[in-house]
Amino acid sequence: MADVLRYSELLASGWSRGQVRYRVEAGALARLSRGVYGAMTDPGLDDQLIAVFDRLPDGCVLGYHTGASLYGFGDARSEDLHVIVPAGLVVPRLRGVVTHESVVPVQDPIWTRGVPCAPAARCAIDLARTLRRMDALPVLDLCLRVGACDLDGLRNELVVHRALRGIRQARRLVDLADPRAECRQESQMRLLLADAGLPVPEPQCWVHDRDGRRIYRLDLAYRERRVGIEYDGLSHLDPDRLRQDRARMNWLAAEGWRMRHFTAHDLYRRPTHITATIRALLTP
Repeated sequence: MADVLRYSELLASGWSRGQVRYRVEAGALARLSRGVYGAMTDPGLDDQLIAVFDRLPDGCVLGYHTGASLYGFGDARSEDLHVIVPAGLVVPRLRGVVTHESVVPVQDPIWTRGVPCAPAARCAIDLARTLRRMDALPVLDLCLRVGACDLDGLRNELVVHRALRGIRQARRLVDLADPRAECRQESQMRLLLADAGLPVPEPQCWVHDRDGRRIYRLDLAYRERRVGIEYDGLSHLDPDRLRQDRARMNWLAAEGWRMRHFTAHDLYRRPTHITATIRALLTP
């Protein structure tokens, strides 16, 4: 990690403006942020974070998308740095930095990568409140899956945020959050079915043979009704994968499972096709 210096410090040490500019052009000095430099040619994330926080007043912490990414559940991607700012605190406008003014103080920020960051549960609930529902549930599922926090942590954070905008959405999504989900589309299909008033399917459901051995795992399933749901991504277009899928489908059909496969086109362009199909299968 580079030594981080302000432009004023470089000038005070005897460098001229021309010397600073020359070293930047020569690659001996990296401009990390406006007025902040580091003695390196390829600044990493740590240096960029430190450079930004060097220009922010005390009390600011990383959060939202950036915090979630640092904890390993940044499913809602953003190239900007997201910073939580206490209400009423004046901060400079920085390129690539998104500030979120909050009346709820960040309790016990965690220092990571050399800067303060909101706890994982705070980042998760802030995203659950403010993202679209279809983007928010995958974040909560991934947060639980990577072990960044548990359901109790999320529920405790809901209490802290109880008067804020979007808390009803966040509360509903926390009730649906499940660490077994393995991809965002799987989380989104589960939410789609729940929002349609259908029972919430079981994620990553193992199907056993008659000797009790695990044979296949389904993306989503209604075990008692033997209805299985699969999301088919691009990997399913591979010829070897197609052959494996055919053998899998034949075995499941022989065991009484009714399988339905859906694609991104179904999920994002015609979601009612998914809900109508599953509703028909579940209707006696």
